[in-house]
Amino acid sequence: MSLLRSLRFFPVACTGRSARAVLLQPSQPWHTFHSGPSLSSSASSKELLMQLRRKTGYSFVNCKKALETCGGDLKQAEAWLHEQARKEGWSKAAKLHGRKTKEGLIGLLQEGNTAVLVEVNCETDFVSRNLKFHQLVQQVALGTMAHCQNLTDQLSTYSKGFLSSPELSELAAGPGREGSLKDQLALAIDVSSGVTGRKKERVPWKHVRHVRNAQREFQAHVPLRTRVWRKLGENMTLKRAAWVKVPSGFYVGSYVHGATQSPSLENLVLGKYGALVVCETPEQTPDLEEVGRRLGQHVVGMAPLSVGSLDDEPGGETETRMLPQPYLLDPSITLGQYVQPRGVTVVDFVRFECGEGEQVAEAE
Repeated sequence: MSLLRSLRFFPVACTGRSARAVLLQPSQPWHTFHSGPSLSSSASSKELLMQLRRKTGYSFVNCKKALETCGGDLKQAEAWLHEQARKEGWSKAAKLHGRKTKEGLIGLLQEGNTAVLVEVNCETDFVSRNLKFHQLVQQVALGTMAHCQNLTDQLSTYSKGFLSSPELSELAAGPGREGSLKDQLALAIDVSSGVTGRKKERVPWKHVRHVRNAQREFQAHVPLRTRVWRKLGENMTLKRAAWVKVPSGFYVGSYVHGATQSPSLENLVLGKYGALVVCETPEQTPDLEEVGRRLGQHVVGMAPLSVGSLDDEPGGETETRMLPQPYLLDPSITLGQYVQPRGVTVVDFVRFECGEGEQVAEAE
């Protein structure tokens, strides 16, 4: 009942502000490289090292190794670094497999007539609040959205679909990313994220002078908080996704409890509970967005199992049909009594709760 109580007093209106974009780059994800022939200490070689370090965020030792391996080619060195990170991430993922992942985030993304809900899990709440983890949820949401938009169904009514963990893992990554979502998961397990404190990088002694000079130059341009790294080091899973597409005459209401805006994607919202509510409406009224948000809030708080009918007798707190349930924000009336005068017909919904069992609470 604590969720129910908090929802009844939780502000319904969204701030609408989008957080300032944050460039999230992977940090020092491995310490297993062996140094090869040393790069020239010329100004051009040093500049290449600095460029690769700024662009990728990997350690100076790994960037130096990449440039040596790729003959100083910046693009090839960047690709080589990412490939090594992927391999290391898969190795660590195999070691972490089996550890329970009850924490995580729900991601809600809406574009036009399409909305998606995704769930990505981790072991602790600490990691779920990490910006790098937020970026992973964003990639999963974008990949699911791209998959949904590529479907060529001719819509005469709404359509809804679900993706299991194996299906979700095989989707292509979002824009600007190579490989599949499972590749992004491997990178997230291995990459690092800024925390307080300082951690020195280990480098071969013969390269200390060269690396220290480069570090001083790099640190002069980068804030301390983004120079300090710590690995996520937890098991993570791409649990599930759901999507809804609607034609004209329909509307998708949505709500995320305890919502936080994605740092780099304005229309992505993150939280622990999320809901999509499909409504049929003859016209787009000014308050339709607010009604849709309140319906989503009701689904999150009351956890119905089916839609029900306006003709159903009013139920109590244990009622599982949505429309005869007491309305979350005004228990003196039913939800059906709330929506009827607003010209909205509720036809379906999807509800995600982070960490719940494999059974998805969906409308019949």
